[in-house]
Parts: sequence; C-alpha cells; structure tokens
Amino acid sequence: MLATYAPRSLIKPLLLRLLSPLSPRTISLSPRTALHFYCCRNGERGFIAMAGGNITAGESSPEHVAGKWFSIPELRLRDHRFTVPLDYSIDRNASPKITVFAREVVAVGREEQPLPYLLFLQGGPGFECPRPTESSGWIQKACEEFRVRGTGLSTPLSASSMLQLKSAEDLVDYLKHFRADNIVNDAEFIRVRLDPEARPWTILGQSYGGFCAVTYLSFAPQGLKQALLTGGTPPLGNGCTADFVYKVCFEQVILQNEKYYNRFPQDIEIVRDIVNHLAESEGGGVLLPSGGILTPRVLQGLGLNGLGSSSGFERLHYMLERVWDPVIVPGAPKRISYYFLNAVENWLGFDTNPLFALMHETIYCQGASSRWAAERIMADYEGKFHPIRAVKEGRPVLFTGEMVFPWMFDEIHALRPFKEAAHLFAEKKDWPPLYDVVMLNNNRVPVAAAVYYDDMYVNFKIARETASQIAGIRLWITNEYMHSGLRDDGGRVFDQLMGMLKGKKPLF
Repeated sequence: MLATYAPRSLIKPLLLRLLSPLSPRTISLSPRTALHFYCCRNGERGFIAMAGGNITAGESSPEHVAGKWFSIPELRLRDHRFTVPLDYSIDRNASPKITVFAREVVAVGREEQPLPYLLFLQGGPGFECPRPTESSGWIQKACEEFRVRGTGLSTPLSASSMLQLKSAEDLVDYLKHFRADNIVNDAEFIRVRLDPEARPWTILGQSYGGFCAVTYLSFAPQGLKQALLTGGTPPLGNGCTADFVYKVCFEQVILQNEKYYNRFPQDIEIVRDIVNHLAESEGGGVLLPSGGILTPRVLQGLGLNGLGSSSGFERLHYMLERVWDPVIVPGAPKRISYYFLNAVENWLGFDTNPLFALMHETIYCQGASSRWAAERIMADYEGKFHPIRAVKEGRPVLFTGEMVFPWMFDEIHALRPFKEAAHLFAEKKDWPPLYDVVMLNNNRVPVAAAVYYDDMYVNFKIARETASQIAGIRLWITNEYMHSGLRDDGGRVFDQLMGMLKGKKPLF
C-alpha cells in the first residue's frame, strides 16, 4: 500500500512507511524504529505511539535512550532510541540488534501529564514517517488526549547500507525480519518499556500500517486498548493473497485511468507521443539522471502515485505539461526535458526507498511464494496495458498502479544491485503467518476502520470481506476521500473514527 512515509523502527527496516500516530502523547515508530513516536520495521522501521510521560528526559538504559525535549509550533517533541532484536525467534541475547527510533509528540505544556499512548503505524512497506512541523491534521486532534511519537532515524535500510551485505542470500536472510510480525514484536518490546504498568495503547494504522494493526490484533491483542484503521484492511487468506489482490486491483487501476483521461483528454496524445519517442530511441528509452532508463514501462509506473491519491491527477497532468524541451531552433529534434526526467525519478522513489520494490509482494505471503504475482496477473490484461500496442491501436496508454515487476530491477538504476535478491524473495516460500483468523473472529479490542470506496491500493471489496472476519469492527465507508484521506483531512478522519469507538457517531 503506497503510503508515503515510514522509517525503520517498529516495523523493521524493510517496512519503512508504516507507522505514525500522534496524540496527547503519541509515539511513532519507523518500520523498525522506536515507540512513543513513529516507528516501524520497514527499512527504517517507523511507527508512532502516544503515551504519558513516564520517562524523564535523558533517562536511559542499555535498551532505551531518551533525548531532551525540543519545540515546534504548539508541540513539544522528544526522541527515543530502542535497541531491539533483529530476530525474535531466537534467544534475544544471541540475536543481532537493530535500532528503533521513535519521536514523542505532545501538546505544549503537557509533557509531564500521564497521558495515554497512541501508536501510529505508517504506510509502506519501505517509506519513513513524515516529520511533524506543526500542530495540525490528525496530530492536532490526537494530541488533545494522547501522547504522540514519530520516527525516521531507525537503523535505515538504504541502497548503500544494504550493499554492505556480502550476497543476495545474506540480504534476503536479513530483510525477512522486516515484515508485520516483527513490527508487532517491536511494538510490544517498546510498549512495556515505555509504561511501567505496561498498559495497552491505542493504535492508528494507515495503509500498510493497518495491515500491521490487524497482525497486532491477531497475535498480541493484550497490548491494544483500541485500533483505528485508515485504508488498511488486509486480505486474510493463506498462501499468497497478492494474486487475489491484483485481480481486483487491476480493474480499479483501469477505472482510475479512465477517470484521469476523462479529466485531461489532451494527455491521451501527449502520453502516446512520449511512448513513441521512447520506443524509437536507441536502447528503447531515454537515460534518466541516475543512470536508469525511462522506457514506456517505467513511464506507466507514474500511475503508482498519480492515480491513487488526492491531487495525484493534477500533479501528473502538470508533469506531462512540461515533458518536452522547448524548440528554439527550427528543425531541432524533439527532446524530453530534464525537468520531466528528474520528476519521474522523484515520483518513483526507488533511489531513496528501494525496500518497497524488494518487499512489497512479501507482505501478502503466508507459507507461499509470490512468484512475481503482479507480473503473472498482468498477463491476463496484456492487451490493455501493453503501451506500444495501445499506441498502434489508437487507444490510451494505461498507467499501472501499486505493482512491482521483475523488469524494474533492470531498468531502474537504484534497483539493479538487488535483482538477484528480488528473485529470491519472489521464490521464497517459508513465510510465517501474518494473521490468525480464529483470533480475529473472537476479537474483543474495539476497532474502527475508514474504508475508501475508490481506494486504488486497498480494494473496497477486499476490505469488506476482511472486516467480516474481525469481530466487533465498525466501518466508515466513504467516497469523499481516496487512499490519502488521513493525510488530506486527518483531523476529520481521526475524529470520525474515535467518535465511532466512543459511541458519539453510531454508524454501522
């Protein structure tokens, strides 16, 4: 689920973009980061939690180091670093260690008040949590009653740091510890160290963070007081549910393309011209600033960000407006502008967050391999998504969505060193379980979930089916927002879900 944030903390380096809830005292941990802030084991492990001030500034232990308070407008922040096991399945003393970073956020003047914790799990996997710069959105609402924390500095899994491992096998063996199961382990490790009474906390899971929250409900419900999910209800089936996910998601992606071209019909011809230009260029594409290649397939990948979030249509359209260098000499050949080439790489984000490409399909695997699920399922839609064929047949070129394909590890420069590891991940079968359906059927933790009808990343049909398996869950189904609802109107979304849990908004 594309959620554009998340450091490595609670979630483990690979799942960087998962966590990040803030409240009177909120903690967010990066994909494997630290609690009381955004923390999560995503590549940076990032996820957030909120809690009361049980630790004095500067207090530390071998497993937890707390920093000093500092200020941004209307908020006070404090950094925490936790030393956690990489592998919880073996003796903790024998396991290698990683650092989970968490940033605690609280309203000014409430630093020492005994506020409850809110743990925020950001989306991903593989992206860090956003750094708060002011009191606004859902953070402002959360800080009315919680303590918030955030991340971004957990032991990071950047392209350069991953290359320190000697082989693709070593990399896979390391990164396998960065899925939702270990994010939950990190969260529990941190929870009992932040609060001397080890009280359960509230969790807010955005996108992939919601997946992790459902894993939490499955294996450690004793750690949760209540759970809020925003665009983050995962498929619960065994094996590789990515196959099912893509079968329904491709249909939604096609619909989003239709909406886009209805909004900006002039872009149909612009995209066709780009595809023709790339196909006729030497090597089948144009060199990108990093050294990768802009091919028709890479161009289609702009749909990952452009089709699934609010203002994405507009931002994609304005990028396409500036695709060509102006011709100031009559007869000069047409050239793609440096602005556009640079914008493509920034949008894709693989240079800074390669973990998403490596780990994305693994978040759907329980005891089975993904075998490049998106690539296989796309074969059923080959006639619709083949860019050059679309041009020849006079059809719009369709953008793709939140999908990772094997060719990316050839055409995208930042991913080339990880091609072998990517193929090993695609064939890996021995993935441990992520959900316990029996436990979810008997769930007693209050849960409220925002389900977005037009969500391109977490399909509405799958969300409804999953919700039917979680006892007591209350759904807020809306078409007012896309997947980015928490970012776009976080105060309202947070207030709606909390109101449902408190009985103030009795929606069923």
